[in-house]
Amino acid sequence: MSAESDRTTGTIPEWKREEVDEIVEFLQRYDSVGVVDVTGIPSRQLQDMRRELHGTAALRISRNTLIALALEEIEEGLEELVEHVAGQVGLIGTNDNPFGLYQQLEASKTPAPINAGETAPDDVVIPGGDTGIDPGPFVGDLQQVGANARIEGGSIKVVEDSTVLSAGEEVSADLSNVLSELGIEPKEVGLDLRSVHSEGVLFAPAELDIDVEAYHADLEAAAAAGHTLSIDAGYPTARTGPVLLSQAAGDAKAVGVSAAVESPSLTDDLVSTADAPAAGRRRRRDGPPDEKHRPGALP
Repeated sequence: MSAESDRTTGTIPEWKREEVDEIVEFLQRYDSVGVVDVTGIPSRQLQDMRRELHGTAALRISRNTLIALALEEIEEGLEELVEHVAGQVGLIGTNDNPFGLYQQLEASKTPAPINAGETAPDDVVIPGGDTGIDPGPFVGDLQQVGANARIEGGSIKVVEDSTVLSAGEEVSADLSNVLSELGIEPKEVGLDLRSVHSEGVLFAPAELDIDVEAYHADLEAAAAAGHTLSIDAGYPTARTGPVLLSQAAGDAKAVGVSAAVESPSLTDDLVSTADAPAAGRRRRRDGPPDEKHRPGALP
């Protein structure tokens, strides 16, 4: 390390101070800032993720101690993220809302092979069916890891869906090789959001994991219920005003007809109402209009 890089400002080496300053600038640039887990993501794939995020979010990787210093330096609630700065992590910043950020990160995750020694995130299942692999030692490998397999019709077949590892268990070298041979990728690789701070609120991933379509449907149902309630209560708004006026006009017309109020706008209704009893008597006297023309009717 050069003499210049050894210079310190207070108790922090100058290069670290500069790095912290850059992280602080990064944090101040965005409305929403979160901590993401980057464990197990190959560097090439990490670069691809940076490119995919370009324009909507930005990723910053640094030493955990320096990230923590920057978060504590800014305060404004961001220091609450420090407890999530552990292991292989990075910072992510966006001017989008945290719900949009979470959805984007989840959508960007891709299936990946699982290596020996890793922990299975979910149950690992080898599906039943023809593997397309010619008879050979591989049938024994399948049986060794717990799959119900046999040779049938000139190929190796898995008789039924076989759960070969439970979530939380460690993957063996044998199982990793079998899964690789079958092309099974039982894990997802991507940026896991640990927590995000936005507008003074700290969000956990579980709070951001919402069904957007269901949420929209709930909003539409609530709006419809509110609209109906407003009309029933006679509460005028820009949306309910025309409906209330139409109802009031209808009610006023009904009262006017019932009270036989003479008005040009009610003339037709009053005549129709007055003629209704006579029209009924005529129908009873004459029968249906086509009664005389019905086959077999008396002359």
